[in-house]
Amino acid sequence: MSRKVLVAYGTTNGSTAQIAEAVADVLRKKGASVDTAPAGSVDDLAPYDAVIVGGALYTGRWHKDARRFVRRHRRALSKLPVWLFSSGPLDPSASERDIPPVPGVRRITALLDAQEHVTFGGCLQEGASGFVARMILWNGKGGDFRDFPAIERWATRVATEIRRAEDVIGGEEPA
Repeated sequence: MSRKVLVAYGTTNGSTAQIAEAVADVLRKKGASVDTAPAGSVDDLAPYDAVIVGGALYTGRWHKDARRFVRRHRRALSKLPVWLFSSGPLDPSASERDIPPVPGVRRITALLDAQEHVTFGGCLQEGASGFVARMILWNGKGGDFRDFPAIERWATRVATEIRRAEDVIGGEEPA
């Protein structure tokens, strides 16, 4: 696989960045050239053949940097294969069942004709910034609910889909 993939993310405390890096690591092992970047720092999508956008969920909304990234790059994203992920539930629910995207992310999924959206468990631990985060922790509701084996399985599936698209573009029949 020689595709160039961007994994952009919106995060406040770094948990979603760690998910993005785990996704990127799997794609690299599968042969893709991958860049990861905070969504607010990406200026140009021209070098990329596919994009994965992840955002932390805060009070039922995707991280503002992920939302702004999609708005700023809407035209370019509409011409690329796009996958989306959210991180957020501070309980094991994301490992137990598929959690549909929150309404704003559902609209983005439709707007971009995204290949897929998945929700992963979130992580909120001592030292997190923000009033709401501190209140959640104070109420004993924090913890790390990320399921890295599930993240790696999803990234492997995305890598397979990217490879198939490359085979079709290259004139080969997908395996």
